[in-house]
Amino acid sequence: MAHPRPSRRSLLRSGAVLAALALTGGCSSDGGGEERPGPSGTASGAAPSASPSAGGWAMPAESGPHTRTFMAWPALEEVWGDQLPGVRQDIAGLARAIAGFEPVVLLARPDQAAQARQACGSSVEVLELEVDDLWARDTGPTFVTGPQGLAGVDFNFNGWGGKQTHANDALVARNLLDHYRIPRIQAPITGEGGGIEVDGEGTLMATESSWVNGNRNPGTSRDRIEASLRELLGVSKVIWFQGVAGQDITDCHVDALARFAEPGTVVLHRPAADAPADVWTTASAQALQVLRTQTDARGRTLRVVDLPEPDIGRIPGAGKDFLATYVNYYVCNGGVIVPRFGDQATDDSAAGIIGDLHPGRKVTQVDINHIASGGGGIHCATQQQPVAPGATP
Repeated sequence: MAHPRPSRRSLLRSGAVLAALALTGGCSSDGGGEERPGPSGTASGAAPSASPSAGGWAMPAESGPHTRTFMAWPALEEVWGDQLPGVRQDIAGLARAIAGFEPVVLLARPDQAAQARQACGSSVEVLELEVDDLWARDTGPTFVTGPQGLAGVDFNFNGWGGKQTHANDALVARNLLDHYRIPRIQAPITGEGGGIEVDGEGTLMATESSWVNGNRNPGTSRDRIEASLRELLGVSKVIWFQGVAGQDITDCHVDALARFAEPGTVVLHRPAADAPADVWTTASAQALQVLRTQTDARGRTLRVVDLPEPDIGRIPGAGKDFLATYVNYYVCNGGVIVPRFGDQATDDSAAGIIGDLHPGRKVTQVDINHIASGGGGIHCATQQQPVAPGATP
């Protein structure tokens, strides 16, 4: 009989990843003010640095045209245990699905690159680069565009506040930008790409729990963090949700809670009507209340579309740490990639709702139950590189 499969959430509560972190030496979580060691195994020389204030940079909406999607091959048995083969299977299937719409570059350790190529096939490019885990949304750079073209913001990934081994993942943003010679903007704060959601027209959504938190930005006020996000990402309005601290490894990233389907329209994760009250139902209700009272950067009243979660009891192998949200979908060139959990009624309903919110895009459902058992989803595993101004996809 197989042992219970580990997840990012259960590992957080057990403290196993903290022990692993201590063994590997960890990484500073000082907010990113100190320069880190240079990259290894990448193109020679570092990419030029860029100033957020001087470049007129802004983060485009995910629905804009992409040059490529970045993903990463999960490397560590100490994180995934006997779940690792299934997680890799999910990542390969997801990469192939996205490659049907746009180029995919999968980061993989050199000694695991051949395995990744075999699993993903010729439609996916594998780039040999040291990684620890699959969460490219958080470890990779957050791309911004402006009059000077394209740059990448390095949010100083620190293992979601020192909760997981990240010696290599802390350098992924820098190494990737060096490889492609894309200017790098080092953020003065620490956070992750999954902790931000923009509409491309000046509005950003975020949870306080994943930013105003001593495990990322000790002693830093929300106002100071907001000012940095405004400058780095070119936004003029930040909508804050309370979120949930200390209950999952991300401290409740916004990309599993609320997303912009288009400017003025937010799709919100909603628990089932009969779901027992807990911190997650409370977080959704609080976000709904905020959205009902807020306008976006252009003064529009926000339309909120509910996206109900699946019935966990109908999902084979789903445990209490399963990330059962459809909101963590990914928009790519001409398509939208959504999870298929195995609860057919809600799978089909969610695909229909998301398809209606993204007209003209082909909806593709992908099985990700191994990834979801680790507390993540499709959006968490992807990071888009937007097309630079004046360039073509």
